[in-house]
Amino acid sequence: MDISTPTIIIDKDIVLKNIQKMVEKTKKNNIVFRPHFKTHQSIEVGKWFKEFGINRITVSSVSMAKCFASDGWNDITIAFPVNILEIDDINKLSKKIKLNLLVDNLETTEFLEQNIEKSTDIWIKVDVGYHRAGISWNSFNDILKIAKKIESSSKLNFIGVLIHSGNSYKSSSKSEILQVHSEALERISSLKKKFSENGFDSVKVSVGDTPTASVADDFEGIDELRPGNFVFYDLKQLQINSCSEEEIAIRVACPVVSKNKERMELLIYGGGIHFSKDVTVNENGEHIFGYLTDEVDGKWKPIDKEFYVASLSQEHGIIKTDKKHFEKIIVGDVILIVPVHSCMTVNTMRKFRLKTGEEFTANCS
Repeated sequence: MDISTPTIIIDKDIVLKNIQKMVEKTKKNNIVFRPHFKTHQSIEVGKWFKEFGINRITVSSVSMAKCFASDGWNDITIAFPVNILEIDDINKLSKKIKLNLLVDNLETTEFLEQNIEKSTDIWIKVDVGYHRAGISWNSFNDILKIAKKIESSSKLNFIGVLIHSGNSYKSSSKSEILQVHSEALERISSLKKKFSENGFDSVKVSVGDTPTASVADDFEGIDELRPGNFVFYDLKQLQINSCSEEEIAIRVACPVVSKNKERMELLIYGGGIHFSKDVTVNENGEHIFGYLTDEVDGKWKPIDKEFYVASLSQEHGIIKTDKKHFEKIIVGDVILIVPVHSCMTVNTMRKFRLKTGEEFTANCS
């Protein structure tokens, strides 16, 4: 393995299978597939989506939208509440592409009405359980005020409500993920009924989180699906049972720089600036920043849960191991690690290498 520094490795074949699976699911349910590109942040990976006929995408920032627009993507939703301080860039971009924006308060809506220069589609961000952003689903009067404000504007077009069931990441099984999804569907149904009672009969619903998108089959009442992490998946998705190990398309290759026999630990060149510090917990309550795996004859081997990243500092990573693994690995070896959160790992490292050797940047941040 011709690697001397921490390097993300991507298996393109797995990525394509993951995309194909989600394309087939959305077609089967007759809903729009608008994948979120914040996971891969790569012009090149974006081109792989185009091979499947995808022509609408989701991003998480104005700068990310500008980057992908430069490669020909012309229907982009920024799934982050509008930052009114970026209005100049928003106006410039909206003149070039179909830019869809997100609001979750009346102040921003009124600002857009006064300052947006081109007719723009608007989604209202609604919180159905995650409690990160958006108006609570049961605060319908507040939602309705914004909808009416948008509807009365000559520049803003009310499309519908956009949700993200990020609470699905707290699940520990498929059944728990499906429970989160079922609850979201019930709340969506309640919202649509109330909208209809108030004269809004064509309100669309956009949903985006990888666990429910991966596990669920029932998408009644949903018009659009926006998962992102599914393209690579990761250790967290595996832990909550939203993917199989064979669907994880990412590894981080890290050099071993030292060994400590007394503690049965390996020191790797690979720290928080490479993996981020997202962490999960194993069955014994131990913090896990990644599990190790191996490659034999070009194929990734199963994860070894006895062999894990126990701590990270800036460039340092500490690997806990047993005597068997400790004696097998020598200083100068390069080991493969499945990261906890692929989105954050890609965001910190900004580039990756395919198993076949080609290197690409991930600089649409």
